[in-house]
Parts: sequence; C-alpha cells; structure tokens
Amino acid sequence: MSESSRSEDVVNQPLKVELSTLMAGMRSSTCALDPIQSNLKQMIHWSVTHTPPQNFKHNPASLPAQQGLSQVIDAGKSQQVGAAAAAASIHLILSAPLASLSSHGTVPLRHGDVNFTGAIQSSRSVVTGQGDVYTNHWAVRITGGPEQADRIAAKYGYMNLGQIGSLEDHYHFHHSRVVRRAAKSFKGPHSFIHMDPQVEWAQQQLVKPRVKRYTKSDPNFIHFNDPKWSNMWYIHCNDNSSRCRSEMNILAAWQRGFTGKNVVVTILDDGIERNHPDLAQNYDHLASYDVNGNDHDPTPRYDSRNENIHGTRCAGEVAAVANNSHCIVGIAYNAHIGGIRMLDGDVTDIVEAKSLGIRPDYIDIYSASWGPKDDGKTVDGPGPLTKQAFEQGIKKGRKGLGSIFVWASGNGGRQGDHCSCDGYTSSIFTISISSTTENGNKPWYLEVCSSIMATTYSSGEFSERKIVTTDLRHRCTDSHTGTSVSAPIVAGIIALALEANLLLTWRDVQHLLVKTSRPVHLRADDWKNNAAGHRVSHLYGFGLVDAGAMVLEATKWRTVPPQHTCTQIHERRTRYIQAGQRLNSSITSSGCSEQAEQHVDYLEHVVVKVLIVHPRRGDLEINLISPSGTKSKLLAKRLFDSSNGGFRNWEFMTVHFWGEKAKGTWTLEIIDTPSKLRNPEVLGNLKEWALILYGTSEHPYQPYRGQHSQSRMLEITNPEEIPEEPELQLEEEEENEYNGPCHSECGEQGCDGPDADHCLNCINFSFGSLKSGRTCVNHCPSGHYEDITSRRCRRCTKGCEKCDGRSASSCLLCRRGLYLNALNSSCIDTCPSGYFADESQRLCLMCHERCMTCLRYADRCTACSEGYSLAGMTCVPECTNGTFFHLEEMTCSPCHSSCRTCTGPGKEECIQCAEGYLQQEWRCVQTCIPGYYSEEAAGVPHKMCHRCEANCLTCSGPGMTCTRCKESYSLVSRTCIVDASCNNADEVFCEMVKSNRLCEKTLYRQFCCRTCLMNG
Repeated sequence: MSESSRSEDVVNQPLKVELSTLMAGMRSSTCALDPIQSNLKQMIHWSVTHTPPQNFKHNPASLPAQQGLSQVIDAGKSQQVGAAAAAASIHLILSAPLASLSSHGTVPLRHGDVNFTGAIQSSRSVVTGQGDVYTNHWAVRITGGPEQADRIAAKYGYMNLGQIGSLEDHYHFHHSRVVRRAAKSFKGPHSFIHMDPQVEWAQQQLVKPRVKRYTKSDPNFIHFNDPKWSNMWYIHCNDNSSRCRSEMNILAAWQRGFTGKNVVVTILDDGIERNHPDLAQNYDHLASYDVNGNDHDPTPRYDSRNENIHGTRCAGEVAAVANNSHCIVGIAYNAHIGGIRMLDGDVTDIVEAKSLGIRPDYIDIYSASWGPKDDGKTVDGPGPLTKQAFEQGIKKGRKGLGSIFVWASGNGGRQGDHCSCDGYTSSIFTISISSTTENGNKPWYLEVCSSIMATTYSSGEFSERKIVTTDLRHRCTDSHTGTSVSAPIVAGIIALALEANLLLTWRDVQHLLVKTSRPVHLRADDWKNNAAGHRVSHLYGFGLVDAGAMVLEATKWRTVPPQHTCTQIHERRTRYIQAGQRLNSSITSSGCSEQAEQHVDYLEHVVVKVLIVHPRRGDLEINLISPSGTKSKLLAKRLFDSSNGGFRNWEFMTVHFWGEKAKGTWTLEIIDTPSKLRNPEVLGNLKEWALILYGTSEHPYQPYRGQHSQSRMLEITNPEEIPEEPELQLEEEEENEYNGPCHSECGEQGCDGPDADHCLNCINFSFGSLKSGRTCVNHCPSGHYEDITSRRCRRCTKGCEKCDGRSASSCLLCRRGLYLNALNSSCIDTCPSGYFADESQRLCLMCHERCMTCLRYADRCTACSEGYSLAGMTCVPECTNGTFFHLEEMTCSPCHSSCRTCTGPGKEECIQCAEGYLQQEWRCVQTCIPGYYSEEAAGVPHKMCHRCEANCLTCSGPGMTCTRCKESYSLVSRTCIVDASCNNADEVFCEMVKSNRLCEKTLYRQFCCRTCLMNG
C-alpha cells in the first residue's frame, strides 16, 4: 500500500467508526424510519462502504448531495479535524425535526432522494469558521409561470416579489415572519417549501460583504480612534443614510492639511477644564485668564449642579485633541485653545471689556456664546468700555489685522426674541452665527435677525441629533445644544482659514464667510437674492459654512480695500407713527462720493441708528429698503416686550445689502401693529434716524485701480522695452531749417523744432535712443540713473527702479513686486530665509532673531530658530519640564519644586506634579491632607487627592469608606453620624426611604440612620 493510501485509510478509520455507531443507533431505534431518514441511512452506508445500498432509488438531482457528503469527508481530511466533525454534521441532520431538514439546501428533498447540503453548510462553518448572515429572502425555481409561483409562495407564507431579473422560472420570495438578518437559519413551517414537489430549487439568501473601492482621497478614509468620532454626524458620514449631513465640508479642509496649527482661539465663558484629557495637549495658558478670580487659571468652579460646564463644552468643539482615544475630535484639532473665565460672577462693563482685551496680539479668535437675556423683551448691548474694547481689537489686534470675534446669535426663539435687540450680535465687529437642525429646519430656540452672517448644525427637536463634545470632570457629552454650539464651530473653521492664510484681516474673514457659505438644504421662506447676487436669509444669513471652500479661497485671497464709512443723517423732525399704519422715511445718499476718504460704492454692513419714542416697543416692526430694492427686516414684533422706553439711539445692523451699490434712495419703513389694548391717543414717533454705510470705494474682489495705473505706468516706462543703441552722428539737413524758439531743456547747440525731442543737445540729461527717439529731460525717469559725465539717462539693472550706477550692487529701490536684498543690493521677488518683505519700502528686512521666517513684521514669526517654539505668531523659548514661559520677561522661569509642569512660579500653578507628589486642588502635595484620599485619575500621569464623603476626617476611598470622623460625629457602618445618635425620624418614612433606595443620600441616612445603617 502506498504512503498516500495509508494516510487516507488512517484518516477514514475514525469516520467509519462514527458513522457505524450512528447506523447502529438508527437500527436499534424502535421507531420506524421515515423515507428521508431511510435514505440518509443508505447514504451513510454508501459513503462508508463506497458501494450503493440495495433498493437505493437513484435520481440525478440527488448527485450533488451525494458528492456533497464526500466533500464533507474530504474537508475533514484536508483540515485535519478528523471524521468526527463530518459525523457530527450528519448527526445534526438525523436528529433534526423533519421541517428543519435542508432548510437552506440547494437540492429538493423528495421521498427517495437525499439532500446533504445542510450538512455541507454546517461542516463548512465548523471547518472555516465563517460567520454567515441569513436574510429573510429566498431565490426559488418553479416552472409553471408566475401564477404557480404565487400559489406556492402563499402556501408557505411567502410573498412573491417577482421574477429575478431576466432569469426565467426564478422568483424572489420574501418572508416577513422570518428575522431580517440572523447568524443562523431559523426553522419553521416556511422551511417545508424545500420539500414541495413543485419547487425545483430553493436557496435562502446570505449577505455578501462588499467594499467600495474608494481612492484614499475619499473622506470616509479619514478616521480617528476617539470613541465619539462615529457620532460626529455633522462632520462626516459613516453610512449612506439620508440622515447623514456633512455639507460643512470640514473633512475637505483637513484633507488639504489645515487643522488649525499655530492659531490661537480663546473661549469667553465660565472657564475651561484645562486638564481635561481632550484639551490638555492643546491648552494654552498664554491665551487664558480668570477675570472673575483675577488670576491666570481659567478652571471652572465645580458644584453639585455643574453650572459651569458651558466653556469646557465650547472649547472641545474647537480644539479637542484628535486620535487620543478620548471623547471627540475638534474642528481645529491642532489649534491652541485658551479660556477666559468671566461669566461665573457679576458681569459688568469692566469685566467684558477686560475679557475682550486680553492679549489681543497673541489671541487670534475670541468665541462667545452668551449675551443679554433672551426673554423677548430686553434691549441691551455692550457698554462704553466694551465698545472701545471691540474697536481696539479690530484696529490693533493681531498686529493690526484685527481680532476676530465670533458670537452666538441667541436662543430666544421660543420667547419671540429678535437678535437685533442684542447689541453684541448686531455689532459690525462680531460675526453673528445661527443654527440649523440636521434636517435643515429652523430650531425651536432660534432667533432671527438681519445681522446673522452664517450658520452651522446644532440641536433640534427631540428626535434630531445633538452635538458631541467635552464635558466637565473629564467626561464627554452628546447633548450640547443651541446656538452656543454654532459659534465655536465657526471659530474652529476660521482657525483653519487662518492657518491657510495668516494675513487675513477681520474683514477678510467676513468676506470669506459671505462668499463661501451656501444655502444647501436649509429651509426658510425668506431666502432671497440681493442685487449683488448673494442669497441671504434672516434665519441663516448667507447659509451653512463651508470649511473646504473657505480654506481654498483663503489660500489665494487678496486683502480687501480699506473700509470707508459714510454717514447720512435724516433731517431732525418728529414723525408720528399711527397705530395700524405704516410710516416711510427716506434718505438719498451719494455714498459720500464727494469725499474720497468716506466714499462707499460697494456695501458691507449697513447700520440704522434710530431715536424712537413709543408706548409699547414690542408692537413695532422696522424694515430698510435699499436703492436696489432689497428689503431687510431690522426688527420683528416681540410679543413680550411691553416697554415704553422705545429705542434711544439704538443701532440696527444688516448684512443683507452686502456687495450692493450704496448710491440712491434708502427707505426706512416702520409698522405699528398693536398686539394689546393701548391708549389710541398716545402715539409713537420717529424723532431722528441716521444711515451709516460701511464698505469700499473699490470693488472688493477686483484689483485696485490705483494699482492698475501704477502697473500701466511701469509697463510704459519699462526700460527693458527701450533698448539703447550707440550714438550715431547724423548729417543735418540744410533744407527746411527751423528758426523758431527751442525747448527750455535744449542746450547751446539749438534745436530743429520746438519740443524737447527736437534738441540737438541737452542742458541736463538726454533720455532714449536713436531708434526710440531721444528727448531732453530735467530728471531721469524710474529705472534709470543720471550719468553726469555724458549727461545721459543710463538704465539701471533689471528690476531696479532707482539706482546710482549700472552695477548690480548700485540699486536703491526695486520695481513694484520686487524687493531690495540688503545683502547684495539686488532686486528679488522672494526674500531669503530670515527676512520679510516690507511692501512700503520694497525692502527685505531682517526677521527678529528668534524667527527663522516671518511675515510682514519682524516679530510675526512663521517658523522659529532653534530653541524656540511658535505660539501664535510669536517665538517663545521651549521650556523644559520644571520651567514655564514667563510672558513679561519672555524667558523660561522655574516652576515650584512640587511641579513637573506649571503655568507660573507658585505652588498653586502646577499643571502636573513632580515625581513623588499628588495633585490636590491644583496644589502638589506629598500626602493628602485629612478629608482626602488618593486615587488614579484619567488623563493625569500621577494620583490625585479626592475629597472624602462629608464629615469624614479620613477615608479609604469614595462613598461610604470613612475610617475616622470629624468632631461631634460618630462612625456607624463606615459613615459619619451626628452626635453618635443613630435613630429614625419616622419609622414609616424611613421604610419608604429604604424601599426607594434613598439610603445612598447623606441627608436621608441622617434622618433614617437605624434603618439605613444599622439594619443594612
């Protein structure tokens, strides 16, 4: 016997034993075998002996099944699992109920025939370990036409869904009573269809995994390990669900490489949890301050009601760290994030002004999700100090580029509030941001007004999803809501744009939002196109923000022309506002075209300042109509506003005329619709109003005319286009000799005509050549220098506009677009590393010694020298552990000895503790003081001291683990009870406390000590 046959015989031996045992069991059974079991018995005999059993009814249709059993045996041999697996598979069939046989086979079971497909599939799962998913759909082959298929389907509880494509006699059956997706095939009366004599073939359908062959640029390939990433529906789609929305295009911005790196964002709120695992890496103490506590730690005040969660939630939206296996991914996940704690206390004009003015040269973006009461009756805005802080920020912040203030539009929708009565969101210096639900509907809390610039997703109705973000106490939340959500999202998107172009001004950012935001699927009945072609709504501004479009536009953005302001005041006279009627008042404006510094041709913001006296302010509606016919609602009726204070020099702002022409007649429309009974004799009146137009005299997206002119002048005087030629002596023609006066620039040799180009020699300098024509000039033009010896205008070297000689090192001033390299006095289009281009002087000036590269200013760094790191656009020393960056001294100073990292020199300014220390309420201690216990803390490399339960002097852990009590308390069942008294206040009450599981609460344990503690 060959080796291979010996091997086969050894493998087959156990199989024969198993199958013989099965056959013996069947023979010993007192129950008569039904025809199917009889055939199974014959098949076993055939498989073991390799000879057909007697009286076996042959049917060609059964051959696949016969072959299938051999495959089971072969599989057992090939996978070295032995015959036991195959025998067990056959045993499953023999022991199964009749209805379960061949429930997913490929051969019909008939009397006299055999189907082993079930055994094959069972064995396949044993051998290969594949996890099939069964559906409630079947493919069935039936001859006799659709009517016959319908009858058979109905007979077994199926629905015939029709012919399968173009396959004749093949039908698609569906069974609604079978599980739609299951790990195994469930049996039941429907399984009998496989034994119906009219069914030639039937197969339950399995799910076939298929993958889309996306290229790596597909957004779905961006994935992070943060556990809440899959829930961030407003950033990405992880399925093809129609509920999935990602029109904010944040992935596209990330794919271009923009993640907010080196951009500084600060949250003006109730503080941020600086050591939150999702914020700690991006936390920037230089962008943080506690205005309420007058220190540098913006950590929120913790209380049992978690009142101060707001700032931490907003911060996570902006700059939560990516791929750290915690919580979420921030919109600008590589940005610096700071917090200014200013809402956890009395908010005054000083508090607001101080908060808005903290480090404006360091912080790029301030995000605020707060404002006056959203109660539908308040009219309030920034005080005089805060107004100054706004103005200082946009004039001097970011070294003159302007601080960027992002503001939530308000949550007073249910109270019928209108955000035009909020002076923060209606300021031209802020970017007012609205919200929409995931389905593009108006949220119940949304306030509408004309100052809203753009929109993001946020929460909506109960069934609509909310926003996920960081939460207090190192946690996450999936229930962040309101327009508070939207301002930080836009702050994050602006951070992406600033990374793409650090030189964007505060107005550039607003122009970018206007230009790139899109209406998409946002539902509003007031969408309109203004005369400049911008689609705009009072609910959503210019639409949903588009981060991808914004960063792309930012990379090629050219700074818009200077802002001009044109103010037109209506004549001061009282105009009465009749109840139930409409009052129109008009101003015709030239856009201040007669004054160049105030001339506004193309509009940005339009402000209407009014002085109105009225008995019930909430009954007023105010509209403004532009010369182009666009109408903007400055104020809607407010049902709850019963004030008789009117509007005293209140400013309404609208962005709905953005890009339109300013010149023409502007109409203010005031409608008074009484909502409650009023004294008809008391009328409102418009005492005064002014129209303030903000915009540019040039088209914001076209090159300035001044630059066009300069460019044309340079082309005309381009010396490269006027080749010099050797001087040739020309014979003067005697005929037609000129006898008139010469030009004043002509020399003693006279002239042959009256103009400067007719001179035979020059008093001062000769410019030009024989080919182009020579002319006498007083001074040589740009691109030439004066050769005193020959009295000629000689050409400077290429690119040089002013020089004192022909050599390359003689250049004094370069042509526009080129810069003078001080190292060799040559003109270059790009300054070398370590230098920046000064546009006004057209010079390459040296960057600050700490900057490796810089932009526009010596200390506006874009890369740092060795030993320094970039903080915003400032290079600060790279401080090692044990030191911190001292902002005033601009050096690394030592931390307290107990600190590993810190924000200052004090022992209460530690961020992480030194080895051997524990953190206790922002101090690092060697042992926890009485009343605290030590325990590991998430996201912190050392243990922290946590407070024991109330009245415990010492404890071993959280909850009821007291080991020693404070004075006047006694230890009972590891908790501290007053005065050693452990009694019940009321037995019935205490039984209710215990049955409702309220003994865990300290207060109830005190009242029901005996029931809760003594009785377990």
